[in-house]
Amino acid sequence: MNDSRKDKFEADKLAKRVRRQVGEAIADFGMIEDGDRVMVCLSGGKDSHGLLDVLLGLRAKSPARFDLVAVNLDQKQPGFPARVLPEYLAARGVPFRIAEQDTYSVVKRVVPAGKTMCSLCSRLRRGVLYRVAGELGATKIALGHHRDDVLATFFLNLFHQGTLKAMPAKLRSDDGRHIVIRPLVYVAEADLAAYAAQRAFPIIPCTLCGSQENLQRKVIARMLKAWEQEEPGRIPSILRALTDVRPSHLLDRKLFDFSALRPAPTRAGVVRFRELGEPLFAE
Repeated sequence: MNDSRKDKFEADKLAKRVRRQVGEAIADFGMIEDGDRVMVCLSGGKDSHGLLDVLLGLRAKSPARFDLVAVNLDQKQPGFPARVLPEYLAARGVPFRIAEQDTYSVVKRVVPAGKTMCSLCSRLRRGVLYRVAGELGATKIALGHHRDDVLATFFLNLFHQGTLKAMPAKLRSDDGRHIVIRPLVYVAEADLAAYAAQRAFPIIPCTLCGSQENLQRKVIARMLKAWEQEEPGRIPSILRALTDVRPSHLLDRKLFDFSALRPAPTRAGVVRFRELGEPLFAE
């Protein structure tokens, strides 16, 4: 196989894997239903570009009929190339809305120098996107968080908050008005980066959160990358663990009633006991 054929083979294999994983996530969590209007939040990064591209491809073959509308939040970051996304979306025939809100100035003014800006930036973005979703009549809001984002959130909560919590694949907003979905939860970030390069998306870098190298999220990302290099398969295993939770084998009394546990009745005439940790049976 010559180099060009090999490159095409690898590109096709990657595209099929990403589409399959997105399709599985949508099916597993009931993310998209017939008649939905899905608002795809397009930041201009590789992840949201990949999300929109895959959903466009799946829509063409899906038995469920659903509409897509792309929404970009122009946060008024200095040097933001405002024409890039409208021109790209128009060329692809994707309906879109550009929401303008100067969250950049707010974040830079409120957050002290050297402190992380993600939390405030995320809250401000979320408020604008929820408002726009209502205006557009969107039934689902699709975000571009991928597998590595889910795992990084899990470890951030584990290490710094003392909670077992990650990013849900599907959630209802606090006010109950919106359903947020994350179709990329099974997709590795490295695959999305390769997919974006192959598809030549017009990537727009973030000059807020994405420019901060001291984020704990980036520390966790480096840890996960090192783990996967040292022990291939560890990251998929951790993701599988999040889908197979055993409350009775943890310590959360809110999830499992340990105080109500009693020994099960034994068969008549059979006495069960333990000696030195080994189960013994006697008639």
